[in-house]
Amino acid sequence: MKIAVTGKGGVGKTTLSSVLSHLYAAEGRKVIAVDADPDANLASALGVPREVAAKIRPIADMGELIEERMGTKPGTMGGVFKLNPKVEDLPEEIGLKFSGMTLMIMGKSKAASSGCYCPENVLLRRLLRHLVVERDEVVIVDMEAGIEHFTRGTADSVDAFIVVVEPGQRSMQTAGVVQEMAKGLGVKNVFVVANKVRGEEDLAFIKKNLGAMQLAGHISFNNDVMEADINGAAPYGHSPKTVEEIRGIKAVIEKTLNV
Repeated sequence: MKIAVTGKGGVGKTTLSSVLSHLYAAEGRKVIAVDADPDANLASALGVPREVAAKIRPIADMGELIEERMGTKPGTMGGVFKLNPKVEDLPEEIGLKFSGMTLMIMGKSKAASSGCYCPENVLLRRLLRHLVVERDEVVIVDMEAGIEHFTRGTADSVDAFIVVVEPGQRSMQTAGVVQEMAKGLGVKNVFVVANKVRGEEDLAFIKKNLGAMQLAGHISFNNDVMEADINGAAPYGHSPKTVEEIRGIKAVIEKTLNV
């Protein structure tokens, strides 16, 4: 399974990504959890101790590695560098092993936006393609609010794009934009997960504004998730109701995909 999770900032996509990663790991599956959001929080959501997480260097900040693999220094614009750098060893070499999972934090190029043609982003895109297209592990990608990291040939190899929404017009608008972007890259399966649902009115609002998007399930508003975040702990171990709701969402997606 290759799953990409996206949505407007603050909707809870990192919570969903972390719990899905733990659920697959609990099944004995090899899991690579990828934090592709510049506002990287997946480590704490997985339950990685704060002192360990603080020492993790995002790949985009690894100047020596980028220069070694790309043949030029990071931040170089329009120069000559490798278009197909070696990345196959990176999950084992620099990924953080934790609770049966491998965590990789991508980071963001300081040179320009994610679409820039610079060594850092070429390396990150090549790595993402390797993880999604060429690996056998379950890969969960926690993304920023969009799919800019993906290109055709990578995006259409993702089994499921999950757009996390919360009750609100802006969140639903973001979901619609992401769906159209995904379609443009050949993605077949785009699911919506409603988060922070307080009751039937919230759920009815989201269903009313779904359009053609497919709702895979919802996650109730839960103070246990907030408490876990305050304490730097994993929702997986502190919010049993949330875990069961996400287990149900996982089952719906797998049934839809016949896996």
